[in-house]
Amino acid sequence: MKNNFGNIRIADYTYDLPLERIAKYPLPERDRSKLLVWNGSNISDNIFSELPALVDSTCLMVFNNTRVIRARLIFRKESGAVIEVFCLEPHSPAEFSLNLASGGAVEWKCLVGNLKRWKHGILESPFIHDGRECILTAERTGTAGDAFTVRFNWNESTLSFAEVLECLGHMPIPPYLDRDDEESDISAYQTTYARINGSVAAPTAGLHFTPSVLAGLDAAGIERAEVTLHVSAGTFRPVKSELICDHLMHSEHFLVSKQTLERLRGRKITAVGTTTVRTLESLYWLGMSLFEGRWPDDGIPTVSQWEPYEKEGEIDPAVAIDCLLAELERSGRDTLEARTDIIIVPGYRFRMVSSMVTNFHQPHSTLLLLVAAFAGESWRKIYDHALVSDYRFLSYGDSMLITLRS
Repeated sequence: MKNNFGNIRIADYTYDLPLERIAKYPLPERDRSKLLVWNGSNISDNIFSELPALVDSTCLMVFNNTRVIRARLIFRKESGAVIEVFCLEPHSPAEFSLNLASGGAVEWKCLVGNLKRWKHGILESPFIHDGRECILTAERTGTAGDAFTVRFNWNESTLSFAEVLECLGHMPIPPYLDRDDEESDISAYQTTYARINGSVAAPTAGLHFTPSVLAGLDAAGIERAEVTLHVSAGTFRPVKSELICDHLMHSEHFLVSKQTLERLRGRKITAVGTTTVRTLESLYWLGMSLFEGRWPDDGIPTVSQWEPYEKEGEIDPAVAIDCLLAELERSGRDTLEARTDIIIVPGYRFRMVSSMVTNFHQPHSTLLLLVAAFAGESWRKIYDHALVSDYRFLSYGDSMLITLRS
């Protein structure tokens, strides 16, 4: 079954994106961005502040509450060489909250820029906290796939690693913006409802929401729930292989509370962003794993890249959620923790999500494939309309509200 989906050619799911259509900065007012609405057959042009009147009032709207950390660290050697260390995800402690709360040495999986100038030795970078000069050190300790493990230490144990990053780190704005991060990105590249530290890229559909829009949703009787998926740098990785089966999908860590699981059961769901879609659809396959008795005895469960395409059996989404709730009850936990490597491509059948808010994504990207899976061949019509109607593209650009194709 995998082969039928894996033989999709990425060349069939791309489009021409002029550089001038990439929004390098957000609009001064988040909710004044454009919102394209596709209801399964027709397109309309709107302003994002109008969203509360455009969403199905019976739906549960689900948000990703992850918070972007200042994951880019710059070190300057005595020789003048500049080394950039991009923190991808915790290595030790491996749990995000424990690692970021640590007041002692931590290790992260990292990408290293200008690697040839850092073959060995310890890097240092001074920073100021509460008027005192502190020093962060970095030492390479090994490899992790195409990344490196780096141990960080600092000489002020009252500071957590999260606070060190706040003092010293740079916001990891997307590489396609082709500019350095600026002071304005600290707030602009963060959703207004971000709460849980861990992402190295923003869940960009959420960047359009303001307190006013959220209040409008509440006033319209639209219920809201949250999940946490820590967005990895892999979200920017273009598909370079000719066939999708040769692309290795990035893995991401997520958490869903028992309360949210209970609220998802039997509901029509509008997902805010592809990261939320990825989380919600992964819940179905985790529930299927439990139903089939395939839950791991130790470690956190993971949805593999092609798992949805290798299964022939089906269960109702409510049954999948019930299985997850039963597992939480059995284990005495209040939060489900898991990883997902899932890739959603044209032909995938959505089990959890019926509509979504999302930005306009890069050509040759897995995010564009997800939109094509959701909208069917109409994705071309949607993108063509956005291109001729002066929509702004990618992370700081405009967005759309689309309904699952029937």
